[in-house]
Amino acid sequence: MSAVHEARPGAAEYPAGAARPLPVGHWFEDMPLRRAHLLAAFALFMAFVIESWEQLALVYVSGDLGTAFGIGEGRIGWALSAVALGMIPGCLVWGPVSDRIGRRGVCLWSLAAYGVFALASGLSPSFTVLMVTRFLSGLALAGIYTVTFPYFLELLPSRLRGRAAVYLSIGWPVGVLLAVGATQLLGGLGWHVVALASGLAGVWVIAIRAWVPESPYWLAERGRHAEAAAVLRRLGADVPEGTVFASGGDDSGGQRRSGRTTDLFRGRLLRLTLLMLVVNFSFNWGYWGLQTWLPTLLQDKGLSMSASLGFVALSAVCMIPGYVSASLLTGRFGRRKVFLPYVALAALSGVAFAYADTLTEMYVANFALSFFCLGAWGVWNTWNGEFYPTPLRATGYAWATAAQLGATSLAPSVVGYLLGRATGYSSTILFIMAFLAVALLCAMPLPETEGKDLE
Repeated sequence: MSAVHEARPGAAEYPAGAARPLPVGHWFEDMPLRRAHLLAAFALFMAFVIESWEQLALVYVSGDLGTAFGIGEGRIGWALSAVALGMIPGCLVWGPVSDRIGRRGVCLWSLAAYGVFALASGLSPSFTVLMVTRFLSGLALAGIYTVTFPYFLELLPSRLRGRAAVYLSIGWPVGVLLAVGATQLLGGLGWHVVALASGLAGVWVIAIRAWVPESPYWLAERGRHAEAAAVLRRLGADVPEGTVFASGGDDSGGQRRSGRTTDLFRGRLLRLTLLMLVVNFSFNWGYWGLQTWLPTLLQDKGLSMSASLGFVALSAVCMIPGYVSASLLTGRFGRRKVFLPYVALAALSGVAFAYADTLTEMYVANFALSFFCLGAWGVWNTWNGEFYPTPLRATGYAWATAAQLGATSLAPSVVGYLLGRATGYSSTILFIMAFLAVALLCAMPLPETEGKDLE
């Protein structure tokens, strides 16, 4: 791929025969991995751990939550879902905002606001206040949840982008394990202590502010060339003083407006967006629909509750080598050649889990499911962040996240309905796995992005 691009209308004028400006991606092609990358990676990794923690921590102390407010399982379910419900509109707001005001500002403001609302939820005097504060927590958390991956991609050397971004996904099982461990340690003190511990995560804005610079892609797109060059130098690129970077325009040659949602559904992006939304919804349904009800399904197979939770924890551990293997493979073979086989193997593992006759078969099948499904998630989180140009990257990722959260909100209820109708263990799991097959089919036409510069 040539590194020389035309400047967009409105960029600095160059005399005939003068060198044209290079895109920001050119400076990432041979960039070494430096301490600045590792600090940014750690800061954003912990943000992803916080996101995982928040969605699961109160699940494990839901019994105490119900006792404290005198509510039944139905209202407990609403309290647990309130964060996800707040995140859906939050994603659709924060994504376009990030394309307009920058990645860093959204991370700082959203995480700080989340800390305030999470602390308030831990002090809720009534169920109504709890619902409101948890909804607002989700609304705030959606900002950093939406921006983390596209932001990280825009800071990485091109040759390491896929490999490193997959490792960021390991924050999810780490958050799961921390949530299980912390609730076992703090749960005896009451649900509100666990909620207050969640609020302390807001302090992490200090680390993000110190270690994570603004995206040079975004700065260059906004015409802030000196600041973009300064960030690139901090990351290890040798950028001359006075450098002006090329930026992208729309397909008609005009300047692309940042964060305009309608642009996702126009021209060449329309088909891409529709496929992306179906993959996100179906893939998350296949994963979340099973994980939410896994303890119940396991109890239907004869395991005790404690044994079921141990099974879930071991499954989370098996996610980590899945991520590592996917990280090693995607840098060598590309996104599609890793994602598609991993999804197919995850679906086959799910079928084997559905028809397992012995405990050993169940363990082997579910651990294979965790390995391949979460390895595929790591690749997808990276691939999904590379489809759109800089002025629409966070907006596109926001819609992807909203589709995932829509599945997160609906799948547990639908699967619970099937279980309540006595549909059966095996048929319920097969229904869930069918969504992985849909994700597989819709991902096939998506463009390969390995080795390509971000637009």
